[in-house]
Amino acid sequence: MSEPITAAAPPAPATGAPYRWRWAALFVILAGEVMDLLDAMVTNIAAPEMRADLGGSEAVIQWLGAAYTLSMAVGLITGGRLGDIFGRRRMFLIGAAGFTVGSLLCAVAQSPEMLIGARVIQGLFGSVMLPQGLGMIKEMFPPTEMGKAFGMFGPVMGLSAVGGPILAGWLVTADFWGTSWRMIFFINLPLGLAALLAGLRFLPESRSPRPPRLDLAGVALASVGAFLVIYPLVQGREHDWPAWAFVMLAASVLVFAVFGWFQSRRSRSGGDPLIVPSLFRKRAFTGGLFTGMVFFSGMAGFMLAFNLYCQLGLGYSALKAGLAMVPWSGGMILGFGLAQGLQKFGRKLLQGGTLLMTLGVLGVLLTLNLAGMHVSPWQLTPALVVSGIGMGLLMSPFFDIVLAGVEEHETGSASGTLTAVQQLGNAFGVALLGTVFFDLLGDVPTAGSFDQAMKITLWVVAGMLLLTFVVAFLLPKQARENAEAAH
Repeated sequence: MSEPITAAAPPAPATGAPYRWRWAALFVILAGEVMDLLDAMVTNIAAPEMRADLGGSEAVIQWLGAAYTLSMAVGLITGGRLGDIFGRRRMFLIGAAGFTVGSLLCAVAQSPEMLIGARVIQGLFGSVMLPQGLGMIKEMFPPTEMGKAFGMFGPVMGLSAVGGPILAGWLVTADFWGTSWRMIFFINLPLGLAALLAGLRFLPESRSPRPPRLDLAGVALASVGAFLVIYPLVQGREHDWPAWAFVMLAASVLVFAVFGWFQSRRSRSGGDPLIVPSLFRKRAFTGGLFTGMVFFSGMAGFMLAFNLYCQLGLGYSALKAGLAMVPWSGGMILGFGLAQGLQKFGRKLLQGGTLLMTLGVLGVLLTLNLAGMHVSPWQLTPALVVSGIGMGLLMSPFFDIVLAGVEEHETGSASGTLTAVQQLGNAFGVALLGTVFFDLLGDVPTAGSFDQAMKITLWVVAGMLLLTFVVAFLLPKQARENAEAAH
């Protein structure tokens, strides 16, 4: 007979004794990951329907994705530290509750501004929820089961990547009870409530024995700097690139410079900086930041432009557009699988994946040139599968290779920063390539302008991938464990 659900935290696992409910707790953590993955992707599919319902300019479509990923990026910098200080279980539950409330606010939004604001709430609370999982897993599982526990993330993330666009397209097209796009957020409510109830029952409380102090000034500087980059890229085009857009971009450089100075000063005075300053003196880390920013920007921008092209240009339904992305997601899962046996190639594997992705993107371009505006999802499938496989091969060793170039005591700060840069890259890509795509459409989009906009966007993405290949030479040749094994 099961015990009643209670708000009392289960005791932390005793030293040497694995936590009894560790597998149930793992599925609670995975539920949080699934909510984040789904909500990061669904607005790409549903954005045209959202704008048609709520109104607003083309920039609304960009902000629906950028607002979420930008707030997520800023929050992730300090989200893990909140768990170290106040308890990982507590912060996971707070994050899950806030994320669920944010989903409800998205579902009932009556204006573009309210919807974008609710997306910011989702991103901020998601950044509180997600980082806690890593710390709890390390506390709950013995070393012999750690690999198996982390191995669960791959299949779950893969299924979410495949199922997310299909689910979003189906819900929008089915229009249950007249909810249209709103159902993609309503569906988070039972999932979030289940995660909360299960978290109360199964998650153990844990925190760092020496919790760091929060660097709120650093968070504020990083937030302002990121906003000064994203806002003019999204809004500048609509105002015919006024002077204030370029002033904001220039000011962002100054703000980030002040951020770097402040982090160094805080470190020298014995404080806890958001980012360990010594990381920026390491070629592998700075190269990893640049590589990640370019790559994730290109991918986020491509996915936005591709979904808009399918729905607004080719006239696909939301469901058909979601299905058109399945070959990409399926190829990515296959690429991750293939990469497991090729890790010994280290940086060469990453760069090989980059070239394969470039080939796939150029394959999409060739398909559009041959089929024109009558292209079907089946015709796009081969090129998208190749792109997905390349993406899986690239992403599989990326974090391990970058972290191979940092010291052991810097790993925590480096990991958090890389994850934040991934989200910031997503926001930057949506802003940059979304602006390129909409600018090419003109004031009165036609079938021809959609075709031209997509093709030029594909050329830009291919160029960003080739730049990723080049800057990857800054990375170590092997991940840490492979590098140590070679000696």
